[in-house]
Amino acid sequence: MERQSGSAPLRLAALLLTFTLAVLPLAARAETVLVMVEEAGCAWCARWNKEIGPIYGKTPEGEAAPLQRVDIGAPPGDIEFARGLHFTPTFVLVRDGAELARIEGYPGEDFFWGLLGQMLEQNGVALTASAGAEG
Repeated sequence: MERQSGSAPLRLAALLLTFTLAVLPLAARAETVLVMVEEAGCAWCARWNKEIGPIYGKTPEGEAAPLQRVDIGAPPGDIEFARGLHFTPTFVLVRDGAELARIEGYPGEDFFWGLLGQMLEQNGVALTASAGAEG
């Protein structure tokens, strides 16, 4: 049986191409989340939960930056906050574990959507058109 000298490099090239096509989309897609820092007994957190909570995940904003809730007393160690957390609720836009922007407090439904939209736009977070915007 005759061995083809070019088959090993071709297999290696095919393997590298397969790996690149599988990994590049994952590397290019940065994980962006909206972290809601809250605490038990927070009246403004309760108001946000009533006014925004039920619909947030169904909005383009919620699809682009899914909500992650954390307690102010136990912030996750895998997020690098730009400064301390002192108010609840605080909404922190995070990409790949690093803070991009924040809203401290809950300014009401109308202002919340406007401020969130500005944060997303300023940080290059694209919204999908699949759901209707609330603000």
